[in-house]
Amino acid sequence: MDLSKVIKSETIKLDMEATTKEEVIQELTELLFRANAISNKEKFLTDVYHRESMGTTGIGNGISIPHGKSKFVNKTSIAIGRTKKDIEWGSLDEKPVRFIILFAVTEEDKNTTHIQLLAKVASNLGDDDVCANLLIAKSPEEVLDIFSAR
Repeated sequence: MDLSKVIKSETIKLDMEATTKEEVIQELTELLFRANAISNKEKFLTDVYHRESMGTTGIGNGISIPHGKSKFVNKTSIAIGRTKKDIEWGSLDEKPVRFIILFAVTEEDKNTTHIQLLAKVASNLGDDDVCANLLIAKSPEEVLDIFSAR
């Protein structure tokens, strides 16, 4: 699975204004909408919040991976954000997050591509150096390089 097909520089924001979990998800959803990856922000958000209600997506190391499988996704994509301040997320390690990877998955991809994407991203995030580098990356291109280097 080539992450460069689903992560684009225009859906990476390293200076997010959000100060809450909901604001983070909304801000990243806006990036996906502007990139034409989703067709309806409100309905996509409903699907993401439904998934969030099923259990935490805060995986530790300051990182969260919320996701929405939705008929309002035009093209399976990933939006990435880094907040200026720590965000309470209810993470597995009980620590706040600053780096968020929002998956937007089409209905067609929900059983195949979605699993492959999660596996690929999880593989990257299993490396503490990768996590540390994502938290200090200076540009969207640097984030893309970090994900494509593995």
